[in-house]
Amino acid sequence: MTSLSQLRVKIFADGADRESMLDMYARPYIKGLTTNPTLMRKAGIANYRAFAKDILSRISDKPVCFEVLADDFPEMERQALEIAGWADNVYVKIPVTNTRRETCRSLVKRLADRQVKLNVTAIMTLAQVQEIVAALNPATAS
Repeated sequence: MTSLSQLRVKIFADGADRESMLDMYARPYIKGLTTNPTLMRKAGIANYRAFAKDILSRISDKPVCFEVLADDFPEMERQALEIAGWADNVYVKIPVTNTRRETCRSLVKRLADRQVKLNVTAIMTLAQVQEIVAALNPATAS
């Protein structure tokens, strides 16, 4: 059986509970952490920015992903730029489509070209993968 240290994939822990995030962070096989507004709401987080900055004050050497809250692309972009400014290890989560099923391709391209590290989420089809990969900037981590 392959050991965790031999895996060629990167395992990211998903959650919104501070203590469990810090516990997962301490595990060497966890390569990054991610959360989302739904998980944070369920965990009782009332101040998204304060929670994120608290986590980032303790986790600076692994990627941490925080998602935009907006559903319209101009506001998603504004939020993405703010979130990206919280720390060097932040990746901004952008859903592949908004609730109107409009693609985020143009937004991803603009953000990647501005060196915003991205985690495009909720991808369900090969066509979506191809569309997003074409929009990414190879010089920007994603």
